[in-house]
Amino acid sequence: MKKCAILTMDCLDDYEAYDDLLIEPLAALGWQAEFVSWRKVDVDWNQYLVVIIRSPWDYQNDAEQFLQVLADIEASNAVLENSLAIVKNNIDKRYLAGLEQQGVAIVPTAWHQNYSELALEALFDQFDTEQLVIKPCISAGADNTYWLTRANYQDYSAELADVFASREFMVQPFMPAITQEGEYSLFYFDGQYSHAILKTPKPDDFRVQEEHGGRLTLIEPELALTQAAEKTLSAIGENLLYARVDYVRSGDGFALMEAELIEPSLYFNMDENSPQRFAEAFVTRMQRLYQL
Repeated sequence: MKKCAILTMDCLDDYEAYDDLLIEPLAALGWQAEFVSWRKVDVDWNQYLVVIIRSPWDYQNDAEQFLQVLADIEASNAVLENSLAIVKNNIDKRYLAGLEQQGVAIVPTAWHQNYSELALEALFDQFDTEQLVIKPCISAGADNTYWLTRANYQDYSAELADVFASREFMVQPFMPAITQEGEYSLFYFDGQYSHAILKTPKPDDFRVQEEHGGRLTLIEPELALTQAAEKTLSAIGENLLYARVDYVRSGDGFALMEAELIEPSLYFNMDENSPQRFAEAFVTRMQRLYQL
């Protein structure tokens, strides 16, 4: 059996993770997979042929340390998927500005280095909106993400000044379709479409993650949505082991919320055939690129 590591975090008790569904299909194809926390010290990465980044969902708290671990993996004999270069680009949400320059429709975004209540106030007018979302450029799982209104943003001023005192951040108009319809996620394995879901927040919330009460529905995406996803993947310009692209419906079609290329949940629980598709895509890719 060939060995691969599934990179995770120390404890997933507070999260919904489904990568255990990969163990059997990978084993059937000749690969022994085991979970390894990215925080574990003195790991001999050379014992693995491949390390697949999957659920290190606390990396944003120690981004430099996380990147160093990935650099150590790439310096070993193991193949890192997705690659360190992809992670470095995707870890900061300013990658969205680069995709926008390539013609990808994104949610309108303002990028800031220093928090200012006056600057935040001006963005309500700039975006012609009554509601804003503010979050760090390096974040995951809706951590330190705020949904603000003209009526309440001053109530959070001290907290926002503290949270973003040393963090670069992004501000976007709140997209009503998030609560009215939901957020769409499409999944691609080795460049091939696998499945899609709609994530809907619980009442009076905007966070679509299961951990925050979000509801999931398996869907067949409409043509305009798959076209938007393919345009984004083309702009990324690299065939990846896995990619998740998240969209919200806008007045002009679909706007990209995130291109998740580091540690997205791939929701293997939502499509019973998706773990097998991933395993087959993985094996095909390893044989094609690395003769493994």
